[in-house]
Amino acid sequence: MNLSYPEILELANKGLQAAGINSKAAYETAQFLALAELDGLASHGLARVPQYAAHAKNGRIELDPKLRVRPFKTAAALVDARDGLAFPALRFATDLSVSLASKNGLGLVAVTNSHHFGVAGHYVEAAARAGYVSLLFGNTPAAMPMVGGSRAIFGTNPLAAAFPTPGGDPLVIDMSLSAVARGKLLVAAKNGQAIPEGWALTADGKPTTDPQEGLKGLMLPLGGDKGALLALIVELLVVGLSGSRFSYEADSFFDPKGNRPRIGQLILTIDPGLAGASIFASRIQDFLQVLSADAGTRLPGQRRFQQRATGLSDGVTVSDVVVEEIQTGIRQSWTE
Repeated sequence: MNLSYPEILELANKGLQAAGINSKAAYETAQFLALAELDGLASHGLARVPQYAAHAKNGRIELDPKLRVRPFKTAAALVDARDGLAFPALRFATDLSVSLASKNGLGLVAVTNSHHFGVAGHYVEAAARAGYVSLLFGNTPAAMPMVGGSRAIFGTNPLAAAFPTPGGDPLVIDMSLSAVARGKLLVAAKNGQAIPEGWALTADGKPTTDPQEGLKGLMLPLGGDKGALLALIVELLVVGLSGSRFSYEADSFFDPKGNRPRIGQLILTIDPGLAGASIFASRIQDFLQVLSADAGTRLPGQRRFQQRATGLSDGVTVSDVVVEEIQTGIRQSWTE
């Protein structure tokens, strides 16, 4: 069915509040889920509402957490999400990193005791629209093996970077370090669709096109060994600097029951004026001119922004199955 942005936002918000999540956290989370739908990223949109609701009902998240902030020296801070949904904590951390960067040139903020944080690019995009370079790293429950291994050790561990451009949308680079985001398996499973071979393995290490088997098994790393090593870098940065859990210590997001994940995120925001107030913008402009001369080149993030604009004007086609699941959850307060 086709829904407008306000309709998607309202549905997500009501679905989360029906699970007992406090109104502020529910609304801020719903904003990011609705934005993901606008951007064509359904794996991080409404499909996550039943997942978060199940976590709420099974004690995997705190329903009404109070963030804690611990400053560290001049340009860094630690935000404790207190086992709540990640979106309010990471939104706060992004704003704080920008504030620190405006004063000190750099702002480094780690988030601990966190949860699934959606589309990594949304946070760095916000910082870039304020005029800053921003990078974000996060770990996730274990889904990929170490090079040469067969056991899930670290997660798909997304990373994102955004760069402001003169007078235009920022460049946003956003990727998970598995061949595809694990949420795509969730969407395929809900819609009864097969997945391409090369996305995932079964629990006993065999290639599969069944998303349910893939969710129980292993994700394949992006680019083979190099993707696995990049995921390791993210793991060590995030956990080492936030004090959060390693991926292998967090139960899967795709299980309704389990521990509180307590994973982490790390955002680094940079004032681009290091070489001079106008140097960064000038160099970026030169680069964009070279790219524009190469026919067929697509700038990172541009397709997402185009889909967002279309979605805002024309609405978004969303899964009937997911909408019905959320509406049923609202009616029954997710009790069945």
